[in-house]
Amino acid sequence: MSETDCRINLIAAATPLFAEKGYNGVGVRELAVAAGVNLAMISYYFGGKEGLYAAVLNKQFAVLNRVAELKDMKVDPMQKFDLYLRATVARYRRYPHLLRFYTSELTNPTPCFAAIVKPAIRGVLQILIDAFSEGLSQEKFREGLNPTDTALALVGMINFYFLLEPATGDMVNRAPERDEELIRHIMDIFSRGIVK
Repeated sequence: MSETDCRINLIAAATPLFAEKGYNGVGVRELAVAAGVNLAMISYYFGGKEGLYAAVLNKQFAVLNRVAELKDMKVDPMQKFDLYLRATVARYRRYPHLLRFYTSELTNPTPCFAAIVKPAIRGVLQILIDAFSEGLSQEKFREGLNPTDTALALVGMINFYFLLEPATGDMVNRAPERDEELIRHIMDIFSRGIVK
């Protein structure tokens, strides 16, 4: 097995284990067995379990860097919000373990939180805050709304929808074919509220 293959194997095997059991719930032996490699390879390639965990988080949270593309788009702020929702739905479909890492790191942060997770989340939030502030300056949104609270409300709606999936799976059709309807509903609630 090449060095690249070994690293990729370790990250691929460690991702679902860390997502399911958390950083403290997985031992290095279990990681090595799952990856089909010698135990020493974890230290050799990653400097230990924490380095492997950091590599997993870097890979998972790197997908949030794509949200930065919204910053420079010359589109209406509401369209940026729509694009953010679409990217988020696609992200959870492609990276099903990401939400587990969010919740694990937010509720029981590891040393990786400050270096990897927090900057990724804050970067996304800042882009949405800036988009809302842009809309305020263009008088497209009503005055008196706090940009940070507004951005957090949008982020909260879409993330919480996926976070609750284990508890609400029998109540909501979560098939990918329904994603367009979900995005439309969240945009409608976000932009118009629920009052008639």
